[in-house]
Amino acid sequence: MRKLIIAAALGNDVHVAGIMNFLKLAEEQGYETMFLGTAVSPERVLEAVTEHSPYMVGLSYRLTPSALPALLDKISLGIKEYGLENIKWTFGGTQPTGEAARNSGIFERVFDGTEDMDDTIMYLKGITGKKTGRELYPQDLLGRIESKYPFPILRHHFGLPDLNATIEGVYKIAESKALDVISIAPDQNAQEHFFEPEKMDHTMDGAGGAPLRTEEDFAALYEHSRTGNYPLLRCYSGTNDVFEMADMLLKTIYNAWAAVPLCWYNQLDGRGPRDLITSISENQQLMRWHGGRGIPLEANEAHHWGLRDAHDAIYVAASYLAAYNAKKMGIKHYVAQYMFNLPPNEFPKMDLAKMFAAIEMVESLHDDSFTTFRQARAGLASFPTDLSMAKGQLAASCYTAMAIRPHIYHVVGFCEAHHAATPEDVIESARIARGVIKNYLQGAPDVTADREIMMRKDMLISEAQTILGAIEAIGGDSIDPLSDPTVIADAIKMGILDAPHLRGNKLASGTITTRLVNGAMYAYDEENGRVLTEEERINRIMDAAFAA
Repeated sequence: MRKLIIAAALGNDVHVAGIMNFLKLAEEQGYETMFLGTAVSPERVLEAVTEHSPYMVGLSYRLTPSALPALLDKISLGIKEYGLENIKWTFGGTQPTGEAARNSGIFERVFDGTEDMDDTIMYLKGITGKKTGRELYPQDLLGRIESKYPFPILRHHFGLPDLNATIEGVYKIAESKALDVISIAPDQNAQEHFFEPEKMDHTMDGAGGAPLRTEEDFAALYEHSRTGNYPLLRCYSGTNDVFEMADMLLKTIYNAWAAVPLCWYNQLDGRGPRDLITSISENQQLMRWHGGRGIPLEANEAHHWGLRDAHDAIYVAASYLAAYNAKKMGIKHYVAQYMFNLPPNEFPKMDLAKMFAAIEMVESLHDDSFTTFRQARAGLASFPTDLSMAKGQLAASCYTAMAIRPHIYHVVGFCEAHHAATPEDVIESARIARGVIKNYLQGAPDVTADREIMMRKDMLISEAQTILGAIEAIGGDSIDPLSDPTVIADAIKMGILDAPHLRGNKLASGTITTRLVNGAMYAYDEENGRVLTEEERINRIMDAAFAA
């Protein structure tokens, strides 16, 4: 069906910024648009509508509210006279003119400047209209993304040391409509010993998150989120009893998507007792568990390497490796997280090159059975303790990250380097991000036209392929080395996958040195004072292995 929108600034109004932005968004959603101009009379509007039979009419008026009712009376009479009631009439203006527009009874939707851009996108997608309450807000990840894109859905981590404060905070956040997804943060006791509470160290209750101890605690969080914009809830997987935890999260909070690492939550990072091969195998089977139930999944893998000062090529290779394993385990919808400011001093250009490289490799896996969604976020270590400067960092990182056109933006609270985010901090951080995103979507430079970024991207893809090729080379008789837990564990032990922070870890090599050079993170030869290419680094590892 042809969807034409006719729009005009009514009466003697010459303000067009708002209405032109509305039409731009409409065109991005596949509408045809016709702008009649500024200071358009009601008679001219009715003439054009009668002639062209549009799907929707958008009228704008931002001047003195007292003059608007007379103009709208003429529109109302024309609608009845010419039989135009089946057309969607919308209005945009200020709060006072918006009130006059509502009182006219003409308009299906009135925009008065209090809405966010994603509200407008949802309306243009036909999701809002006259719907109210819960029916406005899709209750699954794919539906939520589709309802708003190109505006990303917003997610924020939340969990306070006091359980009741966390439950009440979830209610406040949901009421504010600031987020689409609340990521519940359980404390380490809950992640590790939820099903064996006798093993908990209660001096550590509330460390790192909320002291969730029963299924009823999780159910209470969900119940208190059933207000406002009815946000989705999600939670990280456990580090023990991972299948029981996954089942419990699905039953209590309807886990919007799972987060399962490939190589972590074990003895490698000290977050659990499992050895590396066992945990990789169990993590893969946990991916398969979610895939069999059609639950989207995020493998929070690459940033674990980056957080330990691994260089950019390993970040890109790990991004691909995690997505590859998720696909292999039957995941159909994959959330690929891209953490910026990792390390904190990496130049934005080099950050973008790394992300574009990872995106190109991850999305090369797309087919009819596997789709990925881009999730961007700022690196926690990039936030200063000065709260005003931290707000600046939140905004700057968000603007840079929007260049990858994320489907999900994971808001990191500006206060995180200073204190755990309160509900008020979460809401303020989300609103800062919303303002940045709105600004970006109104028109930003195309960073893919930057030659330096694209050259670095191509180099990182080549180097990541060298790393993956080395993993395949040590696979021997393995049918699929890139998804073989023993081969992946061997790659970590040999140092094909390595990070400086793993030094002294019995499961890893921990011998690599990395350094920022011209704003990018490289493997570095300290003895000779130069950057190591991946070919050189891998050849050294292989030569040492064969010599042994």
